[in-house]
Amino acid sequence: MPLKVAHLTTVHHPLDPRIYYKQCQSLHEAGYDVTLIAPEANQHIKENQLKTISLTKHHNKFKRMISGSAETYKQAKALNADYYHFHDPELLPVAWLLKNKRNTVIYDIHEDYETAMLQKEYLPKPLRKIASKTFKLVEKFFSRKMEKVIAEKYYKDKYPTGQEILNYPIISKRILNKEDLGNTKTNKLLYTGNVTLERGALQHAELPVIDDQVELHYIGYCKKSFADQIKGVAGDNQNRIHFKGIDEYVPKDEIEEAYLYDGWLAGVAIFPPTDHYLKKELTKFFEYMAAGLPIICSNFKKWEQFITEHQCGITVNPDDANEIKEAIETLRHEPERAKQMAENGRLAVLNGLHWGVEENKLIKWYEEIKPHK
Repeated sequence: MPLKVAHLTTVHHPLDPRIYYKQCQSLHEAGYDVTLIAPEANQHIKENQLKTISLTKHHNKFKRMISGSAETYKQAKALNADYYHFHDPELLPVAWLLKNKRNTVIYDIHEDYETAMLQKEYLPKPLRKIASKTFKLVEKFFSRKMEKVIAEKYYKDKYPTGQEILNYPIISKRILNKEDLGNTKTNKLLYTGNVTLERGALQHAELPVIDDQVELHYIGYCKKSFADQIKGVAGDNQNRIHFKGIDEYVPKDEIEEAYLYDGWLAGVAIFPPTDHYLKKELTKFFEYMAAGLPIICSNFKKWEQFITEHQCGITVNPDDANEIKEAIETLRHEPERAKQMAENGRLAVLNGLHWGVEENKLIKWYEEIKPHK
């Protein structure tokens, strides 16, 4: 009988790329009996694609943490899985209760949660440090007997025993067959992923103001109220800002369709400096590179080292409009350089910065931590 694996989330969308497309699908194809327990899973995943158990979707954060966790525990316990692989820190108590001598429990660390707490806008500033320190203590207590897997290299500093399964992209044959790399005959810039303040949404909103030819396309979840704020920043130039994902999740295949379009000048990631992102290699970097897009991003030390190593884009001071405009004009007026950046990025992804490498690590690691019965 194949070993049973349960992936648990109360926070992420059922089609979250790391959870569903990468880990669940890879484990399923490797012969494991995989079940995904997630909010409204059955509404988004067809029966013949993967086993699912739907949780109630709670829009209130505290109700989700209490009622959602209780429901998750009940469903997961009944499954009697060999592996419980959970993706949200709020499920630490649930996973702690599920752990026994006959199973393996895996804590999947998607973010540097301790640092992220310090940027939570919904918490008053005096409480953020307290929340961060409290979280660290709670996390340490509950996760003592769990395996840990990290999505980012620098998390190793905080989780030295964590297994690196990095969030590199699945390489789509359709994207790899795309031939028009480094298109300089366009003024369209692309941003993919959640649209938030911390991820540079307001910096990106200024791009049509900085350059009067630029069009900016946000493709990812964005609250309607925040989209209105973005338009306000763009002012008279808001007609050159476009959204796909206002108040709705944008699935991976729809983002892939955007990458297949050959009318992008560059992919952008001009973030303001925050402790949470200064050391982080963005997943969107690898996706832009796979799609053959030069990158324009903030000149954080870690990001600058990455862009320099792979020669795949241009870094800018996120607060310097002149630098940003110069970067756009460089790609626009130096087609050979732009094309070389695009080709360099794609080659780097093909040479190892892709999910195929991480998939092999995941399968091998699951075998190593197999529960003994």
